[in-house]
Amino acid sequence: MNRHLRNAVVAATAITAGLLMTACQNGSDADSAGKSGTGATAVADKASDSKGSKGSHGSQGTEGTQDSRNSKGVSGSFTDGKVTYLAPGKYIVSVPGKGDQQFLVADDTEVYGAGTICGEAAAKVDAPCTLDQLEAAAKKDAVSADVKMKNGIATLVTERHGKGVDGTWFGNVSYLAPGKYTVSDMKGVEQQFFIAEDTEIRGYDDICDAVNTGAGGEGGTECTEAELEAAAKKGFSAEVVISNGIATSIRDDH
Repeated sequence: MNRHLRNAVVAATAITAGLLMTACQNGSDADSAGKSGTGATAVADKASDSKGSKGSHGSQGTEGTQDSRNSKGVSGSFTDGKVTYLAPGKYIVSVPGKGDQQFLVADDTEVYGAGTICGEAAAKVDAPCTLDQLEAAAKKDAVSADVKMKNGIATLVTERHGKGVDGTWFGNVSYLAPGKYTVSDMKGVEQQFFIAEDTEIRGYDDICDAVNTGAGGEGGTECTEAELEAAAKKGFSAEVVISNGIATSIRDDH
């Protein structure tokens, strides 16, 4: 009897232990499954956030690029203007009859001075200036200057002398900078001048091909500013009529 009783107790103990182990194992699996589910959900949420974030930033980046690419500022020449400082890299040029025009400067903006921005007022050739010198001068007072800009960015800022020269020059025309040239006479004396939108440019095979010379070949061909610039970089002889420092007409020597 005692032996049977002991066997029954051992069996009951074994069964109880087995049940406890099974319960513990199931609990562990449940905890593991719960943790796994929580981790998966977190990763999914992060992935969703990441996609949403990337989508949002991507969209903003695209829109910003499109805005920058599609935005188009003013292009043209603003002569005899007053340049004043607005903010770093940002200015206004005020021209009588045209009003105020904002513009920006870039690393490749060319700046020339005639005593106020930089250089000497009595010099015959304008001095190349830095953007810092332009900023410093424009902060003090409005600077008399000609501004040539493309898409709202200045390509050339040239300080004006007290009064531009007037007269007619016969000599070799050379390129200095966009919209800026020199004409030198037989003695080698150079005179700087600018061109404007209404400058008459006539070619007789030097600036551009003389295809429409008219009766007697006196009319010449109307040339573009790009053709004038290309020809002046090589050099050519011409008659240049200048009024207040700006060429009113340029005719190559035919």
